[in-house]
Amino acid sequence: MIRLALIDTGSAARHEPRVVAARTFRLAGDAVVPEGGAVAALAHGPALADVLCEVPGVELIVARVFDDTHTTSAAQLAAALDWAAEQGAHVANVSAGLRQDRAVLRDAVARALARGVFVVAAAPARGAASFPAAYAGVLRATGDARCAPGEISWLGTAQADFGAHATAGEVRGASAGCARVSAALAALLARGVEPARAVEALRQAAAYEGPERRA
Repeated sequence: MIRLALIDTGSAARHEPRVVAARTFRLAGDAVVPEGGAVAALAHGPALADVLCEVPGVELIVARVFDDTHTTSAAQLAAALDWAAEQGAHVANVSAGLRQDRAVLRDAVARALARGVFVVAAAPARGAASFPAAYAGVLRATGDARCAPGEISWLGTAQADFGAHATAGEVRGASAGCARVSAALAALLARGVEPARAVEALRQAAAYEGPERRA
């Protein structure tokens, strides 16, 4: 069974049949405090969970790392990644990005990758890099207006590796594209594609190759 970690604003009651582990990571001063459950107060996470649940049989590991104002920190993301890896995640979806490199997050990404976790992170289509997408080994994903639901693109640009349909419920842009790339990767793994071949298989499955051309 493939386990897909959603590191975001949490999930909703409709996702409970798929959720095998859930935790909230709150920031208290300089410490990250884990709490049981990850019920979302914001629509972002549940919309992405809907996308991830489109993969037949996938199990969800849900880490809530955002407060009610869409604010999070490198320490919360790092704690969630470590926990998700411990729960046996095969793919970790991080539809978020921080503007600054932080050692605590960089090290957590390295630990997850060393355990064989695919870390898929949202990358902006334009502008400065974001973290964790900018770290080596992370699959950088964004929205691509060319892609219909279920389609992905191989971009191979300085900004992003893969793109996908840029809508997921009320969520638009890189966040939605990231979740759809994570779902496509999880679907390949669920069909028995070996992890060592999964990224190349994802690239071969792309409906489009090269960057989206905008007027």
